[in-house]
Amino acid sequence: MKTDIKNILVALDLSEMDDTLISYAAFLSDTLHADKVYFVHNIKKYEIGELFEDELGDINIEESIGEELNEKVAAGFKGHTEWEVLISNDPYTESLIAYIVNKYAIHLTLVGSKNRVKGTGVVSSKLLRMLRCHILTIPKNTTPKVENIWIGTDFSNASRRGFVMAQVVGKAMSAPIKAIHIYNIPLQFAPYLPKETLVPVVEKHTTEKGRKFMKKIPGADHIPLEIVPGRSSSITENLAEHGKKERTDLLFISDKGGNTFSSLLVGSVAEELFNEDLHFPLWVCK
Repeated sequence: MKTDIKNILVALDLSEMDDTLISYAAFLSDTLHADKVYFVHNIKKYEIGELFEDELGDINIEESIGEELNEKVAAGFKGHTEWEVLISNDPYTESLIAYIVNKYAIHLTLVGSKNRVKGTGVVSSKLLRMLRCHILTIPKNTTPKVENIWIGTDFSNASRRGFVMAQVVGKAMSAPIKAIHIYNIPLQFAPYLPKETLVPVVEKHTTEKGRKFMKKIPGADHIPLEIVPGRSSSITENLAEHGKKERTDLLFISDKGGNTFSSLLVGSVAEELFNEDLHFPLWVCK
């Protein structure tokens, strides 16, 4: 897995979300010593043409939007990393972003959390399956700081990726890291075993599995593990609630995983987190 974040892509959509993304990209690129940041905007020109063909006349819409975004980035990007604005005209934004990720060897893509701001719908959770790089979703008005890092884990081999990347970022930002595991009681056994018998068994099993898992993570001696019973809420709801309560600045998860008592990081749940109305940035490790 790539741990050096040298090339960063930021998806802009001309919404109020852009200012947050530009500011966060400047902070992140400087802290992680990135080489270059690419700001990309996709114009679905065929939609504009059908509605405003007469009004546009001879206006070069790509050139006009390019000038606007260059001015916006120049005003909002306070970092020292080199940057460039890319304007394209493609009917499928996700495919365009995937193409740019491959062409420019992008290591990290920043997107706005589309559930918290009304934009043009620049991206969707399809990116989780399409992109060959890390993905970071940023809620609107996120302050560019990282002082409290969490790692979501289900104790699977796949979830180790989150620990690797979290430790790289944590070291760069001098931020403490905490791992969190949320487990559920297997409902298929509930009709046959009383709750007072089932719950202690699952808790003991989960605690022991977590202890063994953490011992296998290089450099994780200083990372505390919090084990949380899921109860009636879903994994996603629990993470969102705990993250907000604990003022998490950044949550790392792997894009895949799997475990008997927790579905965290299985593709569908990672997608739920990607689409959740989170109050903190979510870094999906690919």
